[in-house]
Amino acid sequence: MSKGLPPPERKDPLKMSRLGHVSPGLRSRAARAMAVRAGQGRFVLQVCAGCSVATYPPRDRCPQCWGELRWADQPHTAVLLAETTVRATTDNFYREHLPWRIGTVQLDAGPTAVAHLHSDVAVGDQVRMRLVLDRGGNPAMFALPLKETPHMQDDPQLRVFTSAPKHRRVLVTDGRTKLGQEVAYALLEAGASTVFLGNSDRLLRYDGEDQIASTPHVDVVPLDLTDNRSVSELGGLLGGRVDIIVNTAGYVRPGGVSVGSRLATLQTAMDVNASGLMRLAQAFCPAMGARSDDGVNSASAFVDINFVYAMTGNAGFAGFSASAAARQSLIAGLRGEMTSVGIRVASVLCGPIDDEWHQAVPLPKVAPSRIAKAVVQALQDGLEEAYVGDIAEDLAKRWRQDPLLTMREENL
Repeated sequence: MSKGLPPPERKDPLKMSRLGHVSPGLRSRAARAMAVRAGQGRFVLQVCAGCSVATYPPRDRCPQCWGELRWADQPHTAVLLAETTVRATTDNFYREHLPWRIGTVQLDAGPTAVAHLHSDVAVGDQVRMRLVLDRGGNPAMFALPLKETPHMQDDPQLRVFTSAPKHRRVLVTDGRTKLGQEVAYALLEAGASTVFLGNSDRLLRYDGEDQIASTPHVDVVPLDLTDNRSVSELGGLLGGRVDIIVNTAGYVRPGGVSVGSRLATLQTAMDVNASGLMRLAQAFCPAMGARSDDGVNSASAFVDINFVYAMTGNAGFAGFSASAAARQSLIAGLRGEMTSVGIRVASVLCGPIDDEWHQAVPLPKVAPSRIAKAVVQALQDGLEEAYVGDIAEDLAKRWRQDPLLTMREENL
């Protein structure tokens, strides 16, 4: 554990600050639709409802018969037909990452596509395709080796499209909970250089404190998301040094709208879950955005762990669900703001957690360690949205098919 906050790094006043650059923004509604699915970790193409032909890149109408196009999950495999290396470009972002390999792949789904290439693939190889998001929020094809290779995640081109925590400095906002501690340990296991772990009350002991104190590369820092001064002071000290933020703070209480809860409880939930997120973003994101492409390939990221009932509400946790919905809405707005500076904003949505506040909730519940693994996976895969646990995955699937019906099912 740290003996105190690290001193702020001093910038040379005569040295020109390095400007962060991002890829060009999205240009069509179809590209935006593909980006949404890429952010969920899906590999999709448009398939014509008339002639059943899959097409790429995203279009508004089928190029064969002008039929209606619908999104459908596709096989992840392809063959690399040709490759080239780009050594000069007018694009400000890619100029900082040259040389850059791209190639033509024959997708098993049918179309040919131009893809970014992992360093371990060669012409003639069967490759595994992934749909990724670049710093500007654009969907792109990336070709990886069919089987896992040593140091797979260390490929410099792949790291441009992810927020892998290896060698990065991470702030986890609430280290007093089992969830926050498990996230910290998972990040360290994934190679994070330092984890700053928030503690909202340094005078009050908590479970797991001794283990945290004996864990290398963990610095416990004062952070109370309900206190403007606490958040702004830590932002001033660490905002320019933190690469990734994982917001694990949350105020959970059971109760309905008219019975079983108090208005004060809802107000506290809003202050922690919604207003706390705003305080955090305002204190840290401007400084993070100023150095979003400072020579490190992996993108900076803001990850928020939230309750899946933000999508539908929940009769047993109505107040908490309302604050979760406000939090999810704020994340959507923050994602749009951070796209312009190349910071990935991700939402990890889970069902009831196996903790003291969900004791009366029947199984299945989600273990904090499983959520922690999902956070690391979302960072390594460059996702914008992840669902953890059977309940969250099932609710998300039903919600995509019929949102209003799903809301009714979860509140009756």
